[in-house]
Amino acid sequence: MNTTVNMTLQDLGYNNYFEKLRIDNNLKDFEIGRVISEQKERYIVKSEKGEFEAEITGNLRFSAKSRKDFPAVGDWVSLIYHETDFAVINSILPRISTLSRQAVNKFGELQIIASNIDYGLIVQSVNRDFNINRLERYLTLCYTSRIEPIIVITKTDLTDEENLNDLLNKIKIRVKNVPLIPVSNETKEGIDKLKKLLYKGKTYCLLGSSGVGKSSLINSLIGESRMKTANISQSIDRGKHVTTRRELIPMINGAILIDNPGMREVGITDSSLGIESTFEKIYDLAQSCKFSDCTHTSEIGCAVQLAIDNGQIEKSHFENFLKMEREKEHYESAVAEKRRKDKDFGKMIKHYKKTKKSNNF
Repeated sequence: MNTTVNMTLQDLGYNNYFEKLRIDNNLKDFEIGRVISEQKERYIVKSEKGEFEAEITGNLRFSAKSRKDFPAVGDWVSLIYHETDFAVINSILPRISTLSRQAVNKFGELQIIASNIDYGLIVQSVNRDFNINRLERYLTLCYTSRIEPIIVITKTDLTDEENLNDLLNKIKIRVKNVPLIPVSNETKEGIDKLKKLLYKGKTYCLLGSSGVGKSSLINSLIGESRMKTANISQSIDRGKHVTTRRELIPMINGAILIDNPGMREVGITDSSLGIESTFEKIYDLAQSCKFSDCTHTSEIGCAVQLAIDNGQIEKSHFENFLKMEREKEHYESAVAEKRRKDKDFGKMIKHYKKTKKSNNF
């Protein structure tokens, strides 16, 4: 899989900070590469020598305690080349950020979306996909990981100016201090404005549901038809799912994009920081509640409920806040229960070994 067109590590986002991590972790004698694709624990890693299929060492697999200990797209890893097109991943450099969500159908477990991300491009379209509650979930994922969000509204050619402005105003009422860029991949309107927010050496992760135009957006940003796209389904008014795996894509201007399969479910984890940032106004108002343990539902003197009654906060915004808080608490409870069971299991194994040893004498 080794390619003839090589890139420098800097083209992939490598900088002095990662070099210091390399030195601090005694990895100077290893090659360094970045995971650009992952599928079923088989990886594609890109280094200055090209692209390589890769797998992890047995030691790395054995010492892994959870999914977080395995490589993810965006990771910087130390490598040992075994063949012209194959390498073994020896270790993972510490991550500067980890974008993750609640694993689907596996409550209490994380699914890593990508690592070492600087910006999250939250993509929604003007048609049936648009959902401001889900947009707030993506914002929470970004804030939790200390990733700067950028909201991109696609397919603006499918609506008129009045409807577009109404949609953008709905976002502005509920979301503050986040860049908001409407674009059309058909007419290219807004693409140049978005390009100005893509900085050399920074890594961007695309976040959004299937069919919002992420692949078309990538093609617009890099100026070529690199990503496969599908036609819009007339019955559901959105594009078909195309991207099937996460993939890192270096761009001409020096920014790095990570494409991501569409996500209909955006499960919340232990995201206290993220929720507080997304619903900052609610948290600020809560400081003025009469009771310090106010649940903001039926208490007398609740500043949040007063703001809802006065129209300062949308009821749907508050309901989304409550739902995500419940999910966070449920996730934290599931994690605590899982840790308790693991601890009990460990004690049982220790007792078994101790008993077995005693019986042998």
